[in-house]
Amino acid sequence: MNRAPLTPETLRGVFAVPPLPRRNDTRRLIEFRECQRLVQHIASGGITRFLFGGNAFLYHLRHSEFEVLFDWMTAAPQDWWMIPSVGPSHGRLMDLTRLLRKHRFPAVMHLPCSDPRDAAGLEVGLREFAEASETKLILYLKEENSFGADKDAGLDAVARLVRDGVCVAIKYAVVRANPAEDTYLAALLERVKSKFVISGIGERPAVCHMRDWKLPGFTTGSGCIAPRPSQDIFEACSAGDFDKAQAIREKFIAHEDLRDQWGPAKVLHHAVELSGIAKTGPTPPFLSVLNAQQQEQIAPVARALAEANAAAMPQQPAVEPAVTAA
Repeated sequence: MNRAPLTPETLRGVFAVPPLPRRNDTRRLIEFRECQRLVQHIASGGITRFLFGGNAFLYHLRHSEFEVLFDWMTAAPQDWWMIPSVGPSHGRLMDLTRLLRKHRFPAVMHLPCSDPRDAAGLEVGLREFAEASETKLILYLKEENSFGADKDAGLDAVARLVRDGVCVAIKYAVVRANPAEDTYLAALLERVKSKFVISGIGERPAVCHMRDWKLPGFTTGSGCIAPRPSQDIFEACSAGDFDKAQAIREKFIAHEDLRDQWGPAKVLHHAVELSGIAKTGPTPPFLSVLNAQQQEQIAPVARALAEANAAAMPQQPAVEPAVTAA
């Protein structure tokens, strides 16, 4: 695993947010053979930044599961960034500080919550956690009230955490009908330089966020199935070819529509298996599996994404047969 600090330069890229395969039995333990198949598939498409969070249902992980998950993550190749998420409660954060000190991840993302909280309280609690775990933070802004009801106070707290080096990145995931019009994002970028903020809602707003808001990269769920096209979007945006990026983006919209309709994490969990990439098994409680009819609708969309990925992969040069002497 790459333990180098996350910097604005290393935020320039695509961060895969994978599901977490589980065994199809009553205990639903993490199935690491299938996890390995999935991350190898993603890496084969050029994405080596992995952020395990909501799509992996880490909200519901037991402490014992975090132990084995962290062991597996830190055994990854040295050029892969492996970033876990923890929380959302302060107690859960503090319970994991010993494990985080042991494993020395480059950063850890704090999962957003809807429990009682405010900006000042969150700032104190997150500083305590960062100090105790000796780990830098990624903050996840999923709603305008992610840092409390007072939006300005919340953004001010976020800015102080970035200024003081406690927070090294922000995953911005507030959904807009038109991502080009976003007063909350504008207010954030008045306080925090865009180089610290990555687009956190997949391919749908990614081109707009990179083109219009100058964000350095984006997260992807659908890119776990089609990593090469997702990486191609990033590379086209980086080169300023936004028309090309928009054209590639269209390959993801059918899948993103289903994720928006039935739940982003649940649809991705099923789609990875239905595409034939890895067996993801059941979703953990408190989540139900999608029904048979829904899975029938997902299957062709997932396979189409996998086919788009195969088509986009660089062709390997043909190997000339060896010539032997007569």
